[in-house]
Amino acid sequence: MPIKKGYKQLLAEANAEIETLPVEAAIGLTGNPDVVFVDLRDPREMEREGKMPGAFACTRGMLEFWIDPESPYAKPVFAEPRRFVFFCAGGWRSALAAKTARDMGLENVAHIDGGFGAWKKAGGPVGT
Repeated sequence: MPIKKGYKQLLAEANAEIETLPVEAAIGLTGNPDVVFVDLRDPREMEREGKMPGAFACTRGMLEFWIDPESPYAKPVFAEPRRFVFFCAGGWRSALAAKTARDMGLENVAHIDGGFGAWKKAGGPVGT
């Protein structure tokens, strides 16, 4: 049975609706107390590639449960009136996550074009 929408269509729809930050603009937000960078990568990716200092780690599979205040897994950070900048390894998961977060009611969301790979290549801060 053929699928109704492939990942390319889902990504195109998400990118048409959400803000995509060039990596240089995202690096410029480093240290801003009104911005929460949300790392959607799994722990193995973070261990292998490094981490963005100060980013909040939320694997993509838990995002909806951590955003929803009625969920037993809700995380208080998502109830804060801050800007949420999502990123993953290459920008695909983060585009879908930013759209989902916005659809759930978070108003000030974006994702990093090119993800953590672009962040590292552009000289963004990386820790272990």
